Amino acid sequence: MAWQQRIPHLLAVIIVATMVWSFISPADMRVWWAEMVPILAIFAGLLLTFRKFQFSNTSYVLMSVLLIMHTVGAHYTFANVPFDWVTDTFGFERNHYDRVAHFSVGFYAYAAAELLVRKNWARPVTAMFFGLFFIMSVAAAYEIIEWQFAVIEGGDAGIEFLGSQGDEWDAQKDMLADTLGALAALVLFWFSKYRRQV
Repeated sequence: MAWQQRIPHLLAVIIVATMVWSFISPADMRVWWAEMVPILAIFAGLLLTFRKFQFSNTSYVLMSVLLIMHTVGAHYTFANVPFDWVTDTFGFERNHYDRVAHFSVGFYAYAAAELLVRKNWARPVTAMFFGLFFIMSVAAAYEIIEWQFAVIEGGDAGIEFLGSQGDEWDAQKDMLADTLGALAALVLFWFSKYRRQV
């Protein structure tokens, strides 16, 4: 259907609009750039490869969640995103917006598995394991990048980019959130038509 073919374009418009909004008077411009460089790279990669390889609408919707959430987090800094209604509702001691965003990182496992299956580079189960391990590797690498930025930049910008909010186990919990997001996405993939391809 025509409207289904427009979903990636609609998502792109929403993402660009969110990026423009996010760029206007962010809480800290240094943190904004540090947070947005990987997001801009992912978005540019998806745009540049769109004509050669189009993911399913499910993949694009899942991938858009991180792009939008991370862009919002870059504007406010993750610890300061207005997420009080969740914090208050569940009685949390910290702002868990960053945990939800990390969970959405895992959604890229679906796209990774889909790419491998559709390109006939791997069978579905192998593709799913690759998607899981890919996300776990990215999660670990990103935590190292956060740590190094905090060490190099220092000060408030370093603390805000790190986003630990005083939690000494923040990096491990973030990696767990990424992994759980990947597992959730791969359960969805298991019930997709791609899993049945051989």
